[in-house]
Amino acid sequence: MATELKFGLLLPHFGEHASIEKCLIGAAKAEAYGFDSVWVRDHLVFEPHGIEGNDNTHIEGLLVLAAVASVTQRLTLGTSMVICHRQPIHLAQLFAGLSVISGGRLIMGMGLGGFPHEFAAAGRASTLADRARLVKVNAAICRRLWAGEKVSSSDDIFAFKDVELKPIPVRPIPIWCGGGTPASCRRAAEYGDGWMPARITLATFRKCVTYLRELCQNAGRPMITAAVMPFTSIGKSKAAVLNALNVHSLIAEAEKYPTWVKPASGRFSTLEDIEGFLLAGTPEDIVRATRAYEQAGADHIVYDLRFRYADWHEQIAILGEEVLPVLRA
Repeated sequence: MATELKFGLLLPHFGEHASIEKCLIGAAKAEAYGFDSVWVRDHLVFEPHGIEGNDNTHIEGLLVLAAVASVTQRLTLGTSMVICHRQPIHLAQLFAGLSVISGGRLIMGMGLGGFPHEFAAAGRASTLADRARLVKVNAAICRRLWAGEKVSSSDDIFAFKDVELKPIPVRPIPIWCGGGTPASCRRAAEYGDGWMPARITLATFRKCVTYLRELCQNAGRPMITAAVMPFTSIGKSKAAVLNALNVHSLIAEAEKYPTWVKPASGRFSTLEDIEGFLLAGTPEDIVRATRAYEQAGADHIVYDLRFRYADWHEQIAILGEEVLPVLRA
């Protein structure tokens, strides 16, 4: 049966192989192949995760999206995830401008951020609770400004009076909440239009989607969009792909997330234990793994090819020519 999934790509604007040329050419190729979206990360003081090397190159993601908007006509442009170190008037203005530039092809993914030092560098409180409050406040202020309201704030975080935004977005900008925890599901159900974890296992995703559906039902609202952004690497054989990856580091990375569904052993120790965290193998393997995510409740899958940015264009071609056509057949 043909899939109803939407498909996206994480752009190579960070790390050793960061390249605006790769982003622009890759986005144009993605659109030609029928992808639905392209995405960027957001950082103020970029510190790579250990699993992705140590090159701290980071081309500002919102500028990348503005550039991509000029060379595409249909692709949705998304952030995964914008972190709330910005003043919310500035954040709302940036996304309203991107909406105008792109003709409204925009999703604002918003998360708590994985690095407290970035909030500290911006003079913001950096505890988990403080960041969760910042996200909620930013979402509320952005939506009011985007709606054309005159907005004032006098709380202990932001103080301003009678601010209006012009131009407002071409169309309403969906806000997707990031995170792979039950708390992120609660935030998404409370004020999000979607939920998108990045690194997550299939079993954890399945459990979270069930929880998210219950939360939405209890809140009297329709089920929101569920998306996912797994690491992806494609080759002629699964063995060859895995040999080129540090699988032990990926398994160890999964141990950092205490709310994830553990295997029967109680500890992540094998590749099978982290199913869904990494999509690796032949095009047929990627098709099967993608279908598993759809069956688990995903509406949108964003392939994170960061381990293959050295051969970025080839990876896009394989997905566009051998994976998407099979899924959509």
